[in-house]
Amino acid sequence: MLARVKTAAIVGLDAQIVEVEVDIASGLPAIVIVGLPDTAVQEARERVRAAIRNSGCSFPARRITVNLAPADLKKAGPAYDLPIAIGILLSSGQINADVSQTMFLGELSLDGVLRHTQGILPMVALARDRGLPQVFVPADDIREASLIDGIKILPVVSLAQLVSYFRGETTILEYTPDGSWQNTVTVHTPVDLSHIKGQEHAKRALEIAAAGGHNVLMSGPPGSGKTMLARSLPSTMPTMTFAEALEVTKIYSVSGLLSPDTPLITVRPFRAPHYTISHAGLVGGGHWPRPGEISLSHRGVLFLDEFPEFSHTSLESLRQPLEDKVVTISRAQGSITFPANFMLVAAMNPCPCGYYGDPVTECKCSPAEISRYQKRISGPLLDRIDIFIEVPRLEYEKLTDDTICETSEHVRSRVEAARKIQLERFQATKLSCNAEMTPVEVKEFCHLEKEAQGLLKAAMKQFRLTARAFHRVLKLARTIADMEATETIRTTHLAEALQYRQRSLV
Repeated sequence: MLARVKTAAIVGLDAQIVEVEVDIASGLPAIVIVGLPDTAVQEARERVRAAIRNSGCSFPARRITVNLAPADLKKAGPAYDLPIAIGILLSSGQINADVSQTMFLGELSLDGVLRHTQGILPMVALARDRGLPQVFVPADDIREASLIDGIKILPVVSLAQLVSYFRGETTILEYTPDGSWQNTVTVHTPVDLSHIKGQEHAKRALEIAAAGGHNVLMSGPPGSGKTMLARSLPSTMPTMTFAEALEVTKIYSVSGLLSPDTPLITVRPFRAPHYTISHAGLVGGGHWPRPGEISLSHRGVLFLDEFPEFSHTSLESLRQPLEDKVVTISRAQGSITFPANFMLVAAMNPCPCGYYGDPVTECKCSPAEISRYQKRISGPLLDRIDIFIEVPRLEYEKLTDDTICETSEHVRSRVEAARKIQLERFQATKLSCNAEMTPVEVKEFCHLEKEAQGLLKAAMKQFRLTARAFHRVLKLARTIADMEATETIRTTHLAEALQYRQRSLV
């Protein structure tokens, strides 16, 4: 008897329908899985065999052929355990049910209990989009699956429970969420702006960056507070919308980084990889392409400390994602595109020893070493950064000052007001902030007053701005104007934007 069971495969961040066909024929006892399965899928033979026996059912002592269709789509991971087991039970006549409009997802343990499985969110979304009325998922993943509405979600604890359900001996109730995603929203981060003494200029620059989604490069001696400033940035950024939260959760679900206790990621990601990270770890890739750090920081912050110490290949690979907000990983079999709409926050010392230009500690580096160190960051990459900040050494008086600094909550209120203006401006587009504007939107929305046009012309010559840098200055000025709720970019707005341009890395 031939049985067909529906499940799903993850390709990039999306899912595709996979039909598990099971045929039991006469012959020597064996189970063969075909359809481009990886090692984890091949090992499902032993897991399914033990799970069926330990669930009170019998495993057929015959030749079993399992086909995962379409056959040209690579299958990876243990999520095929449950549909293979159900297919064997249907084909052997141990259960009798119409499962043509049902999707099964889950990894089996040897005793038949369903384990947490990666990629539940996109697979359940696919089932809904394909018009399937119900899906069986592991009970541990039920909260994640319930983020997708319009489909019946049935939690399964074990294979024995599911067999009993199909035999009519028990019932499995549809899961009803106990609360909306808004109830779990938080913007708590370990570092608040009020924890940082001094550095008012840098705090102002980070507020502007958060308001418009701009990229930042901080330069200063060791211990000046660059890392703390970067870690405080997510606390000043606007609360994620539900659509943004789903995007981020989808990435973490596919990557296996989503905890069953956290079905929806509501805090903007903050990723801080070490400079020894590989190119594939940063950008994404591998034999089975997975999202890298730049995709895991989608809708959040990617913090690269010791910026020049990253490999040349890794740094140059940031150029396309910073411009296009996506990263494309190409392999011989095809290409996969991951989202990469992040804020880049980089920090560096002005020289290898870190004290070039410091008024207290003498620099021990030669001019050639300083020049070579700075040139590790290419001009095209620097051209994609909007704000350059110098973070100087803190004096004793600043560190011991008892004045209460402004909290991230107060800064976030101003940032959200500026973002609201931008969302209204871009409501007819897919843009969400000023940093995402293309030259078309820059021409339409970045209107300068007459006096500011002369300043911009002079700055073009003095700073030798490229066309890209020209547009980035205008986008930054537009953000500063939004923070003051003015329609036209004034001379003061443009002047402040220009002061954040790169003159020198030191």
